[in-house]
Amino acid sequence: MRRGGPSVLGIVLAGGEGKRLMPLTADRAKPAVTFGGTYRLVDFVLSNLVNGDILRVCVLTQYKSHSLDRHITTTWRMSSLLGNYVTPVPAQQRLGPRWYLGSADAILQSLNLVYDEQPDYVAVFGADHVYRMDPRQMLQQHIEGGAGVTVAGIRVPRAESASFGVITPGSDGQTVRRFLEKPADPPGLADDPEQVFASMGNYVFTTKALIDALHRDAEDDRSVHDMGGSILPQLTERGEAQLYDFSANHVPGETSRDRGYWRDVGTLDAYYDAHMDLIAERPAFNLYNRDWPIYTHSNQLSPARFNAGGIAGESIISAGCLIRGQVTRSVLSPGVRVDPGAVVQGSVLHDNVHIGRGAVVRGAILDKNVEVPPGATIGVNPERDAELYTVSKGGVIALGKGQRVP
Repeated sequence: MRRGGPSVLGIVLAGGEGKRLMPLTADRAKPAVTFGGTYRLVDFVLSNLVNGDILRVCVLTQYKSHSLDRHITTTWRMSSLLGNYVTPVPAQQRLGPRWYLGSADAILQSLNLVYDEQPDYVAVFGADHVYRMDPRQMLQQHIEGGAGVTVAGIRVPRAESASFGVITPGSDGQTVRRFLEKPADPPGLADDPEQVFASMGNYVFTTKALIDALHRDAEDDRSVHDMGGSILPQLTERGEAQLYDFSANHVPGETSRDRGYWRDVGTLDAYYDAHMDLIAERPAFNLYNRDWPIYTHSNQLSPARFNAGGIAGESIISAGCLIRGQVTRSVLSPGVRVDPGAVVQGSVLHDNVHIGRGAVVRGAILDKNVEVPPGATIGVNPERDAELYTVSKGGVIALGKGQRVP
C-alpha cells in the first residue's frame, strides 16, 4: 500500500493442477492458461492487486510452473527502487521433504515471506478467476470490522453450491455464521432462498490471525490443510470471520453491464462461456476499461491482417493474425492463421494455431501450435469428435498444445 496506509502483503495461490481444464493444463499450470487472446489467467488477480496499491506480491507455484514463472518474471516487473515486487515462489519443502498438502499448507511452508515483510495484513487471493475488484475496499471493511479474516463472497444460484465454499452470514449480514466447503444442499439466503453466498477464494487476514490459524491447522491430523476446507471453518467457529459482499465493490471505468462480473473458469465449459462473454456488442466483461486495466506481456508483432476476402465478425483478433477465411464469434490469440475458404465459428484459438484451406472449426478450443489440415473438420461430426478429442459435458471440443488433427 501507499506510504501512510496499512502494510499489506499479497499472496497469490497459483499451485493448482487444474485437472478439469485438461487438456489445456497438460503442459502448464492452470493460472498460466491463455485467456482473452493475449492474457494469462494470473494476470487478472495480479492486475487487481497492483491497481489496488498492493505492490508486494508473492505468487506461490508448484504444478508444471515453468511457463507461469517465466510469464511472471518477464511481465510483472515492479519498481525495485521503491521496494515493490511480484515474484514467483516455487515449493521449497522448508518444513520437510514434501510438496504442498493443500493451499493452507502452501502458505504455512511459505511463512518466511510473511516474517520477512512483517505486514499488518495479508491478502490471500486465488489465481484463476476472471474479474475486476478493488481490494482496498475489502481491506477497509476488514480493518473497520476487526475480524481475523474477511472472505469475499458473491451470490450464486443455490443449485451451483456444490462447486463452491458457501458462506452463511449472520443476522447482521456481515459476520460469517457458517462456512461449508462444496455442500450438496445448503440453506438459501434469508432474502432469497434460491441463492447462496459463494466464496470467491479471496481473503484478507490480520497477520497474527493468519499465522495462528495456520499453526493450529498444522497440528490437526484430520485437517485437509486447505484455506476453504480448513482455515475458514476454523476461524468461523472462533467467531473471527466476516463476509465482504462483492456486489458492494466498484472499480473505475466499470459499466452497468460488467459491474460485479466474476467467473470461475475451472472447467472447459466455464472457460469457453467466459470467452463468449467477451465478444458481444456490450460485453459482459469489458477488456477495454482503461481506468482499471488488465496488464500482460505483449510480443512485438505486426497488426492483424485480412486478405483474400478474409472477414471477421463479433470476434477478438489479436496482433499477428492473418485472416483469409471467415471468422465469427471467436477469440484468436496472436499469430493465428486462417487460410482461404476456412471457417471458424464460436471458437477459441490460442497462439499460432493454423487453420488450413477449406477447414471448418466450430465450438472448439484449440491450444497453441495446433495445425488443422486443409479440408479437416472439428465440431461438425460429434461422434468422430468424441473419438478423437476431449469433449466437455456442454459439447465444447478441446485440443491440447500441438495436438495432431487427422
